[in-house]
Amino acid sequence: MATTTHFSTKDRILGAAEELFAQFGFAGTSLRQVTSRADVNIAAVNYHFGSKENLVNEVFRRRMDDMSRQRIDALKAATTQHPGELEPILAAFVEPALALAQDRHGGGAFVRVVARAYAEKNDTLRKFLSDHYGHVLREFAKAIAGCVPGLSKEELYWRLDFLAGALTYAMADFGLIKRPAGVGEKAHRERCARELIRFAAAGFKS
Repeated sequence: MATTTHFSTKDRILGAAEELFAQFGFAGTSLRQVTSRADVNIAAVNYHFGSKENLVNEVFRRRMDDMSRQRIDALKAATTQHPGELEPILAAFVEPALALAQDRHGGGAFVRVVARAYAEKNDTLRKFLSDHYGHVLREFAKAIAGCVPGLSKEELYWRLDFLAGALTYAMADFGLIKRPAGVGEKAHRERCARELIRFAAAGFKS
């Protein structure tokens, strides 16, 4: 029973922090707000996370660890089953992120947190993300480079950066294309992925 309580408290804190960071940003959210939303005391936050900075990092880790594993697994499958083909590699990058955005258990809030990370200059968070997930981008860069050998390393990383930005925009669902009536979320996400992959492939090949 104690173990269940332990994880329940930690998850409540992470969920509350994610919602508040999405709404108010990192600088605009206090630990007092987090404890109030999670219905815990400050000692619980200190016990599980130690500091607000580490709490921010763990909000990202909770989502990014799974997504990164899915991306790497899909990338390995793509390069094994479709050697030399660009689109399956791009699908391995795009599809897990769009699936996360549609996750009913806080996926939407996390997308807004990602948008906050882009908007706010948080060097500590950027270093955390680079240190823990930079290897994923490097693996994709290496795989893409094998499909477009004419691109310089600088051009490759520019275009991968553009893809990441377009993907974040698509995850946030801020665009002109809205899900039509009668079309389910899964079908709409799959259409979004197909169109983004085609667009990105043309960009890498140009």
